Amino acid sequence: MHPFLDRRQFLGSSSLALSQIALAHLLGRDGSLAAADADAAPLRPHIDPANPNASRQPHFPPAAKQVLMIFCAGACSHLDTFDYKPELIAQHGKPMPGGDKLVTFQGAQGALTKSPWTFRPRGTCGKMISDLVPRLGDLADDLCFIHSLTGKTNTHGPGENFMNTGNTLDGFPSVGAWTTYALGSENDTLPAYVAIPDPRGAPQTSGNCWNAGFLPAAFQGTDFNATHPVRNLARPNAIPPAADVATRNFISRLNAHHLQRFPGDSELAARISSYELAARMQLSVPAVSDISGEPAHILKLYGADATGNAIQNTKAGYARNCILARRLIEQGVRFVQLFNGAYQVGGEGVSNWDGHKVLQDQYTVHGEIFDQPTAALLIDLKQRGLLRETLVVWCTEFGRMPTFQAGASGRDHNPAGFTGWLAGAGVKAPFSYGATDDFGYKAVENVATVYDFHATILRILGLDHERLSFYHNGLERRLTDVHGHVIHDVLA
Repeated sequence: MHPFLDRRQFLGSSSLALSQIALAHLLGRDGSLAAADADAAPLRPHIDPANPNASRQPHFPPAAKQVLMIFCAGACSHLDTFDYKPELIAQHGKPMPGGDKLVTFQGAQGALTKSPWTFRPRGTCGKMISDLVPRLGDLADDLCFIHSLTGKTNTHGPGENFMNTGNTLDGFPSVGAWTTYALGSENDTLPAYVAIPDPRGAPQTSGNCWNAGFLPAAFQGTDFNATHPVRNLARPNAIPPAADVATRNFISRLNAHHLQRFPGDSELAARISSYELAARMQLSVPAVSDISGEPAHILKLYGADATGNAIQNTKAGYARNCILARRLIEQGVRFVQLFNGAYQVGGEGVSNWDGHKVLQDQYTVHGEIFDQPTAALLIDLKQRGLLRETLVVWCTEFGRMPTFQAGASGRDHNPAGFTGWLAGAGVKAPFSYGATDDFGYKAVENVATVYDFHATILRILGLDHERLSFYHNGLERRLTDVHGHVIHDVLA
């Protein structure tokens, strides 16, 4: 067939196309298409520049009003924590079928390797969970596991970005930023979104995990921890309290006068709003971050009273961060992001979950630091009734291989299948969704993407991930891009 249209074909196809355009215009004008379009139209929240974090209504009734997201930096191994594989035990020491053809992050694969930790039935549900995390295992009846997560990258930085922002590149808004953009906050004296890095430092991509990207800066996470809540917030000792109050009142009057001269300047209004929040935080942040008044039995529950060697000191620091996270949830902070694992000290696998070379030694340390405080956080939230309106999310950037690396005693990166879990408001528990193959290498049942994970989180908050958007550079941007499906099976 000749690749070019003749005159008759061109006119025929053109007239058909023009008639379709005309019909669409007429249908749109009389409303026949308008209803369908309205159901799919982008929904952008109305933001008051003078109060960008004012509480806003969700798209539909939510199951949860707040989120606590716990992220283990370094790619915590699903095969040594929550994904039990009897066949991996049976085939221990043997080559992985097809494994010789796999190209992984650090080169050649060794043999299939069972977990160094025993898996046991936990809770009344009998869920098999590793001895590495026994206290979390005791809470199996409260957890909703997704065993079939898949990622897009096997590199830590892009993987952290993807799980925390929905994009492998830097500069995109985090899940917390999208949440506060949509819903604002229930508390006007604290930030709507707080990120709590590990006591040892930040994750590899640092503030990118809690930034606002192209969303207004008001929705960026504020990072602080139990030891140093917010930098440069305290009043200098040389300034008397009365003088400080008088100065702030005077500045407030100047700002109000300036805003009257430029009533349409949203950036000016937002800047004034941020200064006013900072002033309120001088009182609210020290109050919420001071855990000295916590009773001894609570400190003991979390392990915040641990002392001795460096491991116990780090555990106590992480435990104090967990207590801080609970206190922030109590105060109505919309989104709290808690990190375990850092990249500023120690190198590969030492201060994070990146267990390439000596996984057993490193994970023994990480499990000691992570397990008790995290389990205590869930117990404490539940006993205070906070799980009724709070969704708890646990995740990591990707999984790890069922083999040990050739010439090493650790597992390489693996985005083909890994585990995350949910707890609290809006989810079934105990419940397990999806599965990896017999060795834990690849998701094979109810395969779920990170986009699906994010879509489900938004759904529990009463938000439609396909419609929550922000217009940027000619595009309607979404957390889930053009992907994602709500995992309805996990919803209560």
